[in-house]
Amino acid sequence: MSLPVTETPDMSDRHDEAVTSDDVRARRRRARSIAIAIALAAFVAVFYFVTIAKIGSNIASRPL
Repeated sequence: MSLPVTETPDMSDRHDEAVTSDDVRARRRRARSIAIAIALAAFVAVFYFVTIAKIGSNIASRPL
């Protein structure tokens, strides 16, 4: 035989902590995703500019 569980102030505090914790996790995940996207874009830009620098202005005068 089990007794009905009544919500005590302690239980509601734990629920608020869990919601806050989920919000914090979501914000951290979003910040990490943005940081990864910026790093990837910088990496692509570096490769693009290095490629252009290697080819240089000779692109128009090269033999076909």
